[in-house]
Amino acid sequence: MNKILAAALCLVLFVALPVLGDQWNKKTVMTFNQAVELPGIVLPPGTYVFKLLDSLSNRNIVQVFNQEENHIYATILAISNYRITTPEETIVQFAERPPRTAQAVKAWFYPGDNFGQEFVYPKARAAELAQVAQAPVPAAEVTPTETPEELLKAPVVAITPEKKEVEIAEVIEPKPVEEQPAPAVVAPPPPVPTPVSAPVELPKTASPVPLIAVGGFLSLGLAVATKLISKLIS
Repeated sequence: MNKILAAALCLVLFVALPVLGDQWNKKTVMTFNQAVELPGIVLPPGTYVFKLLDSLSNRNIVQVFNQEENHIYATILAISNYRITTPEETIVQFAERPPRTAQAVKAWFYPGDNFGQEFVYPKARAAELAQVAQAPVPAAEVTPTETPEELLKAPVVAITPEKKEVEIAEVIEPKPVEEQPAPAVVAPPPPVPTPVSAPVELPKTASPVPLIAVGGFLSLGLAVATKLISKLIS
């Protein structure tokens, strides 16, 4: 929901016309139709030029000029803000704000970059924004009139909704994904042997000796009977 709201605010509040001729300073022309807040300054509706400071040592200093680029309104300290997807157009994110106040710019992303500039607000204002948004806000003792050298010396912290100062890395800077232990390799259970049925034994028969004896007696009896019958006849 917050992402949808941020996208809607981007369309309502400004038209960004990125000048892609100089990838080094990320020059972007923005026209705001409402007042917007930057760290330490509120810009009235109008057209402005956003650039990164021409510096080899630091790529997180943003300068805001008038349309003719002959006047600097603010030199702003920022920290890197990373996106999973790379935007094809300029994106400006706005922080939630108290009612009836100018929209506060949270971050600026240049087309083709998956990283942008998240603005560092003065501590007192950062505490107010954090409480309204219920999210930490980068903060430092800075003003829009400080030189880049002075800005770089200002330690950046994060102000929580409870108005506590914490290390910036604890709540805002991306953290590496914790390595998960490799899943244990479980050996498959040994195959269960198929039980072999014991051969079916037929019941044992009686010994043939008694049968032979019976047969002998029958034969002998038959012979005696035959002899007796023969004598009677003769």
